[in-house]
Amino acid sequence: MEVVEEAAEVVEVAEEEEEAQEAQVLGEMRGVAFEPEEGSTGSLTSDEESADEEDDEVDQSDGSENEASDVDDDEVPIPSAQAYSTLLASFKPMLNGNERPNKRRKLELAPSAGRNVENGTAASTGSPDGSDAEPGLEVDGESDAEDTTTGMDEAEGQHREADKGDDADDDLDEDTSVLDPFEVHFANPDDNELTSRLRDAQAGKWKVEKHRVYRDGLLSVAFPDCVSSAAVVVGRHMSVSDLPLKQKLVDTARKHLGKFDDIQRVILPHLFEYRDLLISDRTPSNAGGLRNLACVHALNHVLKGRDQVLKNTGRLAHSEGEDIPELRDQGFTRPKVLILTETRQMASKYADCIVNLFAPDQQENKQRFKDSFDEAVVPRPNMAEDYTELFGGNNDNNFLTALKFTRKTLKYFSAFYTSDIILASPLGLRRIIENPDRRKRDHDFLSSIELCIVDQADAMQMQSWENVSLVFSHLNLQPTDLHGCDISRVRHAYLDGNAKHFRQTVLFSAYTTPQMLHLYNSLSNIAGKAKLTPSYAGAITSLTDLGIKQTFSRFSSPSPLQDPDIRFKYFTTAVLPSLLRLTGTMVFIPSYFDFLRIRNFFATSDLTSNISFGAIHDYSDVSSQRRARSHFMNGRHSVLLYTQRAHHFFRLKLKGVKRIVFYGVPDSDVFYRELVEGLEEGEGEKKGVRVLFGKWDGLALERVVGSKRIGGLIGGRGDVFEFL
Repeated sequence: MEVVEEAAEVVEVAEEEEEAQEAQVLGEMRGVAFEPEEGSTGSLTSDEESADEEDDEVDQSDGSENEASDVDDDEVPIPSAQAYSTLLASFKPMLNGNERPNKRRKLELAPSAGRNVENGTAASTGSPDGSDAEPGLEVDGESDAEDTTTGMDEAEGQHREADKGDDADDDLDEDTSVLDPFEVHFANPDDNELTSRLRDAQAGKWKVEKHRVYRDGLLSVAFPDCVSSAAVVVGRHMSVSDLPLKQKLVDTARKHLGKFDDIQRVILPHLFEYRDLLISDRTPSNAGGLRNLACVHALNHVLKGRDQVLKNTGRLAHSEGEDIPELRDQGFTRPKVLILTETRQMASKYADCIVNLFAPDQQENKQRFKDSFDEAVVPRPNMAEDYTELFGGNNDNNFLTALKFTRKTLKYFSAFYTSDIILASPLGLRRIIENPDRRKRDHDFLSSIELCIVDQADAMQMQSWENVSLVFSHLNLQPTDLHGCDISRVRHAYLDGNAKHFRQTVLFSAYTTPQMLHLYNSLSNIAGKAKLTPSYAGAITSLTDLGIKQTFSRFSSPSPLQDPDIRFKYFTTAVLPSLLRLTGTMVFIPSYFDFLRIRNFFATSDLTSNISFGAIHDYSDVSSQRRARSHFMNGRHSVLLYTQRAHHFFRLKLKGVKRIVFYGVPDSDVFYRELVEGLEEGEGEKKGVRVLFGKWDGLALERVVGSKRIGGLIGGRGDVFEFL
């Protein structure tokens, strides 16, 4: 009896101490809860499709239909120590240093012990036994009760959600190798190595190694000068089991990724080592494989980062009375991955890929997302494969939405500051970054992006590369507002303004342009960067059977700034006079600004006063196109001015074209081949092609004439080169 009474007294004392601690923590949590100021964009929502939306503006209001649920099942509870459990634990012997605790069974919370979430903190509603649950703890400006029911120490009285078969997948104590690239680059970097890499990256000191890869392609790898060359390994990953994936993703990745092809084996080591990538060999046939790799890497990064935050939150929750360790595991805001695509249809493909890999039990707003982003692709057998992939389905390029992950749920259209992945087009982001209404203008949600994936960069180039440049200029900037972040958890790199040196950028494109190369060269990731350039056979090799004379005329251009003026002078003095008496001539002009200059010259110059010409350009409507095509085909117009972007968007099959003058080399070798194959034989006139180029056209010219011939054309003797 004396033992029982003594135990009862211990229980009473423990309960009184626990209630006092709960009251203290609850008061502290309510005191620091973040409440957005009136009129702020603290709860910015993504891509609302309401009927009363003006000018397709991106909605930034608090009216997201699922925002309440974002808070409800994202609350991070502080584990409460029950008095009786504490008493029992005190009777148990201490474990040896090498002994692991026995695995405990998960306990299901009583339905009546639910939480009421307000302003990002959780207040308990009371339990049947009269005791109050501990208040929730905010993580990275976001709360997630469903996510954080795992990974806490049961000795402190943690309640786990019962879920058979998910123990291995959702165990936050999953072993992480010290060689895991995520640990090395983000979670636990070596301070000395980090300092050396950062110093070299900021100073522009890079080592470059070049490797010949599949089909004689060239892989150029650059890394900080302090890094040993042995760090670069080509073709190391041969299967999914070789990838540093979270256990939850292994089975789904093995199912959907399959066997790696040549290009995947080349880029995998650099992708998972967090190096920047510029892949210039994207085709409709390999696009799916590249997309799968990008998605599994992005998802792996999000889940590992989330686990680290939850583990550290548990450590802080159990560190009462002890020295609290400094845990730097977050950025300023929650979104960590930005996926840029040119069309909604491609964004839908990325979302589908993420769903297949994550395999959530529940998807919120899925049907709404499908209705907004996905459309059936109508087969167009007469169109090129790249055109069908880009413009098939929903080809709207003004959108902005976000995805959020909880333990078993994927949420579409989540609020930006409570999301993990942002899916957007460059234009959609630009409209919110430069919104005329200052209250709706925002870019703070881009301040902590750690992985940026850009797919179909060539299509973005055709739309407007200025949109892409604007987005990158607003990545990893210091935010204008804290948005509820815990500064004590923010990594030093973000506080010091060095976040951009840790961000990984992945660019997928069908080809490389000077603008893409400029972006790639401006990247300064401390992990390094890699550029894959394929070897080109040349578009002219597939046209040899046509018997068309293709003449390449070189002009001298000392600098890119002088190139437009020199090109214009060369065209008007050396090329145009020979076309005055001919009919059926198309002048293909890559740049719209050059087009305006040429059109004005044709309209006002005495040299062209007797020439009737038509024009089809980027902004020609359908009726103008039909009129110009009809007049050119019937001979009323002897010259037709045709821009590159017009061909990109319309892919017109023009009739009556007997010869083509390329004012500049087209960016895509597909364009060159399509136009030359469309030439028609005239009466007494042979089909012919003439291409004007300077040394600054080397990237585009290589795709047309081939990698083996480009050196002779750029630096060879003579200025005229002919191919049959």
